[in-house]
Amino acid sequence: MIALDTNVLVRYLVRDDIEQADTARALMESLTEDRPGYICREVAVELVWVLERAYGYSRDQIATILEELVVTEELVIEAAGDVVHAASRYRMGSAGFSDLMILAAAERSGANPLYTFDRKASQLEGVVLL
Repeated sequence: MIALDTNVLVRYLVRDDIEQADTARALMESLTEDRPGYICREVAVELVWVLERAYGYSRDQIATILEELVVTEELVIEAAGDVVHAASRYRMGSAGFSDLMILAAAERSGANPLYTFDRKASQLEGVVLL
């Protein structure tokens, strides 16, 4: 298994730098089920932020990308269930993806409720504003 950084995924998806995009595509195409690419939670969160803020992707586009990454057999996504759950909520709501990943991790761990000072995040079910 090899690890993939956010910038590799961005180049692969966005293709805004052709040389780097071609290199990223070659790497992604070299992945197999026996030698998959690993995407950690932090990379998933950063990917959403970059696609949203730097490239103006819609919530639906980003959620679809995340869902496609999770089902790609040549990729291993850390906490894939959290990513899918957060992507679904992200697509339909206004909460930030990072807040949704934090909530998904808390729920998976049985740590309820999630306390926060973040007013926007506190609107989510299972989150309590301090």
